[in-house]
Amino acid sequence: MSDEKIHILLIEDEDPHAELIQRAFEDQDARILIHRAKSLGEARKQILVQEPALIIADWRLPDGESMELLPDHHDPLSTPIILMTSYGNERIAVEALKSGALDYVVKSPESMLDMPHLAERAIEQWAVRAERVKMQKALLESEAQFRLLAENASDMIARLSTDGHILYVSPACETILGYAPYELTGTLSFDLVHEQDISSIKNLFKGKQYDATHTVTYQALHKDGHFVWLETSARPILDRKTDSISEIQTASRDITERKKAEKALQDAHNNLQESYQRTIEGWVRALDLRDRETEGHTQRVTELTLKVAKTLGFSEEELIHLRRGALLHDMGKMAIPDQILQKPGPLNELEWEKMRRHPMYAYDMLSPIAYLLPSLDIPFCHHERWDGSGYPRGLKGEEIPLVARLFAIVDVWDALSSDRPYRKKMPRREVIAYLREKSAILFDPKLVDIFLSVIES
Repeated sequence: MSDEKIHILLIEDEDPHAELIQRAFEDQDARILIHRAKSLGEARKQILVQEPALIIADWRLPDGESMELLPDHHDPLSTPIILMTSYGNERIAVEALKSGALDYVVKSPESMLDMPHLAERAIEQWAVRAERVKMQKALLESEAQFRLLAENASDMIARLSTDGHILYVSPACETILGYAPYELTGTLSFDLVHEQDISSIKNLFKGKQYDATHTVTYQALHKDGHFVWLETSARPILDRKTDSISEIQTASRDITERKKAEKALQDAHNNLQESYQRTIEGWVRALDLRDRETEGHTQRVTELTLKVAKTLGFSEEELIHLRRGALLHDMGKMAIPDQILQKPGPLNELEWEKMRRHPMYAYDMLSPIAYLLPSLDIPFCHHERWDGSGYPRGLKGEEIPLVARLFAIVDVWDALSSDRPYRKKMPRREVIAYLREKSAILFDPKLVDIFLSVIES
């Protein structure tokens, strides 16, 4: 019991019995205050003034029987009562307990002196009973609120057993899936799920995250045979006694139109990406037709750069931009005069000065195109060198973008490994030796090692 005062109403018309009980309480617990009444009428008046935590009442009183005070199940939360009688009567005892009395005591000096213990136990039992009744009432109210909300919701609300059977489904199921609630109640929810999605749905029922709400999208079978897309939020409900999942509550909405819109948007995006790619390939083809000396070079260096980049852990999006940059690495040569670009022999210093401008030309041509901005590092920087001797800006070391440092190695590898009108290709071992020789001078030494490990694997 707590430290606050506990008011007990003792209804007893015989003074000796009342005094014995009062003395027993005084000896046991100072927190308890005993209020005595000698009749039912007097007791009713006292109850109006101070509602007691417990009533201890003699069965026979001058103005009636104290069983008149029993709740008789009409109000299960009314004040608890212990009935006393001077002689035992099994019929009365059974009737009293069935009507709501917490205890039935036959008067004796021993039982009256033990009344404090009986009272404490009775109050504790009543508190437990009252809490249970309140919980049951709250559960009923919660159930009523749940049904009120569910019956009027546009989303399909359902309660599922832990093995997936439908315990309840709201009327919205008819709008969403074409079934009336009675057609789905008792059926296995998995039977409505498309075979492609069934494993992900079943995984929700195997999870141990009791407090988590899971949201999943999947295809569900409509009554007329076609599939609709649903987005379902599912939350497990715990049994307080066992701390295990008792059921799963779900809310589902039809997102078929949203899925169609997403697919249309994705298709449009894919078509746009395809158009971008075809445009770039067209530009590269035009460059190859103009500069036949290096025909096929662009495709080779692009594929080899991608191969090495994958070993470095580049993301899919990064690889897309890298591919575009590699394909467009010599785009600036479109601005180089034919007499320089197509010259069969070595270039003189003046011609080299003009040729070295092609990275800047590439940047000027491509930077106004928004989707190509992430791809410009290779066209703009692939002639920069590790020791700062490159062009157009003389960047040094890791100032040079990673993709440009990688591409520079691949570009030189392919150039030295291919025939040109003014020279024959170098043997493979000599090209490898050249790259090692120029490592940490012209090229990033770490990337040289990675590149050679890829081509030698």
